[in-house]
Order: sequence, then C-alpha cells, then structure tokens
Amino acid sequence: MVSEAIHSTVDCGNEILLLVGLARSRRPADAEHPFGYGKELYFWSLIVAVLIFGAGGGISVYEGVVHMRNPAPMMDPHWNYIVLAMATVFEGGSFLIALREFHRSKGDMPFWTALHATKDPTTITVLAEDAAALGGLVIAAGGVYASHQWEMPMLDGLASVLIGVLLAGVAIFLVRESRSLLVGESVDREMAQDIRRLVENEHGIVRAGRPLTMYLGPDEVLVTLDVEFEKDTDSHDIADAVERAEHAIRDSHPTVKRIYIETRLLAMITHQVKDAS
Repeated sequence: MVSEAIHSTVDCGNEILLLVGLARSRRPADAEHPFGYGKELYFWSLIVAVLIFGAGGGISVYEGVVHMRNPAPMMDPHWNYIVLAMATVFEGGSFLIALREFHRSKGDMPFWTALHATKDPTTITVLAEDAAALGGLVIAAGGVYASHQWEMPMLDGLASVLIGVLLAGVAIFLVRESRSLLVGESVDREMAQDIRRLVENEHGIVRAGRPLTMYLGPDEVLVTLDVEFEKDTDSHDIADAVERAEHAIRDSHPTVKRIYIETRLLAMITHQVKDAS
C-alpha cells in the first residue's frame, strides 16, 4: 500500500510536469530559439521518466526489501481492498481515455508499431503510466490477499518489489523514447523516400538528395535537401519548381512545417568534378 501511495503521488506530480512541458513547448520562436520550443515537451517527458524510475520504482523496491527483512503481520485488510478498488476505478477511467485518444491518433497502424512510432510523448506517457498503475494495483491486491490469507507478511514486501520493478521497466521504455526524440530523431524511411519522390517528380528537377529531417515537436518536422537542375534552367523556373515541391511536401505531409532546399545546376557540379581531377 505504501508503494501504491508513492506511485500515485509520483503520477500526480508527473501530470503537472507534462502540463508544464505542453505550455512551454507552445511558446513562439524567438531570437535565441529560432525553431521554437517544441523540444521542451521531450525534455519534461524525460524528467517524468526519471522520476518514475527513481521516486516510483526505486522507493517501492526499497520499501519492499525493508518489509521483507522486517515483516509485520497484517491484521485487517478491509480498508486496503476499498482503497485499491477505488484506485482501480479512477486509474481505469484515465487509462480508457488515454487509450481512446491513442487509437484515434494512430489510425490503421498496428498498436505496437504506433506505440513506437508516435512522436507525442504526453499520450504515450499517460498511457504507459496508467497501464503500470493498473498492473501495480493488481500486484498490490494480490500481495495483500496472499500475505493475510496465508499469514506470510513477507509476500506483501515481495509485491512492493514487483511494483518497483514494473515501474522501472516502464521508466526505461519512456526514457528510451524521449532520448531518441530529444537528440534529434528523423522521420521514418518511408516518409523520407516519399518526400524525395515528390521533389523529383517536379518538372525541371533532375535529382534530389537524401532528405535530412528532424522532429522539432510532435507535429513539427524540419526537412532540408539538395536538388539538381539542368544546366540551362533559369532562375525563375528554379524558383517555381522549388515552390511547387514545397507545396507538394506540405500537402502530403502536414507535419512538415519547415523546408530548406538548396539548388544546384548540373553544369556547376560537372565543372567542379573536372577541376578536382
């Protein structure tokens, strides 16, 4: 019960931190942060994951080990079951809301694929936290029942250790996802290839290089790439082709908010190669 109390307290604090991250990530770009503050959300999600691991998992394991070394008999678990039942109702409601939102956003993508592919850490954090909370409540109820029914209070401590291990596992998963986005994760291969195809389909563009992409936020992607034109293409045609390519990318991939295209002429490239030889 102490482990679940710690877990619930950490969960409440984490939700506040996620709200702080959401608010700060929506600030407009300025001179010091020309690409905006979208990655603030990834930072605060990482802090939440660290708190789950340390304050949630670590303290739960510690309390469990202490109780296993100095077990105290359980007298009347009546109120334990009432508290756990109420917590299950509240956590279950939160979990169903988060799950419904996740299913709405993932579309036709398989669940586990979408879970890894999502770039919104708020939804995945709440979903993972609530799933871990429900699992922890089941473990806690089992520990209370077993320790009282069989008069083995050490099992209650073991349940606390299992809750801590569960929280640590969820925290490691969240840390891994937040870290990848925080250090500059690119879009998936299929999306990058489609961006390249859209650019190369534009009239006048001979070849497009591999797009360099990065998530600046859950719904904001940066794209940079090089394109090559025929040697006799004039500047107006180049400008028109680049504008059409940008529109095509944004129409097909609305999350792409910033596009930087560097243009080159084939004659210039050929001349540079000859000079180098």
